[in-house]
Amino acid sequence: MSYQRPPVMIKGVKDGLILKLDDQCSYDQLIKALKNKLAERRHHYVDGPLVSVKVVCGNRFLNEKQREEIQSVIRSEQKLFVAEIESNVMTKEECETRLKQAQLKEVVQIVRSGQILHIEGDVLLIGDVNPGGKIIAGGNIYILGALRGTAHAGYGGATDKVIAASLMKPTQLMIGDVMNRPPDQPDEEPHYMECAFYDPDQDQIVIDRLQSYFRKNSVENKMLLEGVKQAWGKQ
Repeated sequence: MSYQRPPVMIKGVKDGLILKLDDQCSYDQLIKALKNKLAERRHHYVDGPLVSVKVVCGNRFLNEKQREEIQSVIRSEQKLFVAEIESNVMTKEECETRLKQAQLKEVVQIVRSGQILHIEGDVLLIGDVNPGGKIIAGGNIYILGALRGTAHAGYGGATDKVIAASLMKPTQLMIGDVMNRPPDQPDEEPHYMECAFYDPDQDQIVIDRLQSYFRKNSVENKMLLEGVKQAWGKQ
């Protein structure tokens, strides 16, 4: 007899619950099984604090109405709230947006006071950001020049982005929703490229030498090195 996976499986984790939803059964069957499973488990959390729930849908596509219904079913248990709904399937529009955000756009200009340069994905700026100027990117910001104005990487909420500049003298830095004004720096200008990134342990943006950052985070930002090499080759 072949094993048939139940439509809904619940796993307790340190931060709450994970609900794994079968992606092969019908949607109506899934909703019915979800209600039954939550009712069976109600005694585990009915008298406790609020419990975070991550919903994993596998290869099932959920439209907006279905997402809202699943959230409503879970929230009806009062002590549960939906932190995330994860699916391997995305719409064409979501796919196009992610592709745009993953692209590295090269810009050759000076961002002067009062100007705003806004890029959807990663940006490689060959030029300076003057005081009063602002550069915003949905991805990483790489500046072959001086950053003396404002830079906002991870526009939209992502905190895993970086801001790198040949000369790091910003007025303000922002990564995702985390903002800080860098501490006063000595008048002498460093002769090395610096990188600003969000440190979750300190819950703040920190600045380090680019080489030091790569020694700690060598896997995810190969694009930065490639962009820098290409840009320097054009100088």
